Amino acid sequence: MEKVKQLKEMLDRAQKIVFFTGAGISVPSGIPDFRSANGLYKSDLRAEEIISHHYFIKDPEDFYDFYKKKMCFPSALPNKAHKFIARLEKEGKLLAVITQNIDGLHQKAGSKNVIELHGTIYKNHCVKCHETYDLDYILNSDGIPYCKKCGGIIKPDVTLYEEPLDERAVYGTIDALMQADLLIIIGTSLVVYPAASYIDYYRNDDIVIINKGEIDTRRQATLVFDDDVINVIKELEDV
Repeated sequence: MEKVKQLKEMLDRAQKIVFFTGAGISVPSGIPDFRSANGLYKSDLRAEEIISHHYFIKDPEDFYDFYKKKMCFPSALPNKAHKFIARLEKEGKLLAVITQNIDGLHQKAGSKNVIELHGTIYKNHCVKCHETYDLDYILNSDGIPYCKKCGGIIKPDVTLYEEPLDERAVYGTIDALMQADLLIIIGTSLVVYPAASYIDYYRNDDIVIINKGEIDTRRQATLVFDDDVINVIKELEDV
């Protein structure tokens, strides 16, 4: 409880909070993470290869079979952690949410300033003519989704392995971290690069990490909660 009180004091004091979120924040919403004992990589040993650029080019049909079943959760709803972050933004204390997630749950919760480092399942484009399509078109397509305009294959606006991150997202991430006076990292073990490396741009002292399981960080955190984020939020609301 003392750590939770300290977190409450840090939240009250801060005026430019940045949250850096990973798959763990969405697990309570029914979306599996990647590296835990019950994660996607453990349940399907081919997962890391399938969600790569070369595999999308080599076998788009198999890619989409996996992608639609294992990566898209349109019915998932934001949980208490997503809503807590959105509430801080409404109070004017939040500078940005930087997320490695592609599920759109921060936006569903009401967050506006969300930087999606790895893209989103809700945006898709034709690789030939760049016509855009929504998620419903992808999910309702039989097998590979093709462009209605030119017949080209449609690709999700999701950063696959072997692909660079979107430059605007990277610059936005760096800018937010350099301005922040409190950094809270939720649901990520900080082993996915280059995303995890951007933490080094944070200039202040206070870092809070909330993640159930192992954490890899070169920066010393002020507070570390080895716990489910929902439990921490519930305790925080009781302080």
